[in-house]
Amino acid sequence: MNKLWIGFFLIAGLTACTGRSQSDQGTRVRIETTLGDITVKLYDETPVHRNNFLKLVHDHVYDSMLFHRVIREFVIQTGDPTSKHASDTTALGTTDVGYSLPAEIRPALFHKRGALAAAREGDDVNPERRSSGSHFYIVTGKTYTREELAELEDRMNASATPSAAPFRFSEPQIEAYTTIGGVPRLDGSYTVFGEVVEGMDVVRRIEAAPTNDADRPITDIRILKTVLVE
Repeated sequence: MNKLWIGFFLIAGLTACTGRSQSDQGTRVRIETTLGDITVKLYDETPVHRNNFLKLVHDHVYDSMLFHRVIREFVIQTGDPTSKHASDTTALGTTDVGYSLPAEIRPALFHKRGALAAAREGDDVNPERRSSGSHFYIVTGKTYTREELAELEDRMNASATPSAAPFRFSEPQIEAYTTIGGVPRLDGSYTVFGEVVEGMDVVRRIEAAPTNDADRPITDIRILKTVLVE
């Protein structure tokens, strides 16, 4: 299986994290880690991903998994079942639960700081942009100026197919990316299905962990368990 990356390439395409106007409704899950707890809210607008995540939580699939990929100003990623018993030298990131999910990419759900999204294989082998059944990432990212976002739009449009409509960031996207930050170049290519509502300080601690050449934390950072918050 190809590596389940969240790519660095360009794509065309305020609760704890501002941007999309949302109610406080939504199922919550607490991710208890060796560095503290992170609570995420799952979006009702992405029911396939929401229900799959809840099934994995119910079945304790994430318990003992490592955050195997951590990149500052980008994302923290987990979801490889083999990481539970991996040695320090084991290569991680190519294994998941053995199935994929149909993309639920929604324009109003984007990669602001704290967004919860599904990793996947690249477009070359996955043109439908189906999500991994278990790999997910939490966005850290950085802030952008309006000028930088305009330049990014130009680059996206330059690499798009001639028949594609010009890409423009929405005002909610611009507000989020110029205030709390995120990773705008991922918008339109990956399914965002939730957001962090508590524990961004824990996400920051994970993001700051020293890593090796494969972006794996040198000291293991483990999910102890995931719990549905009633």
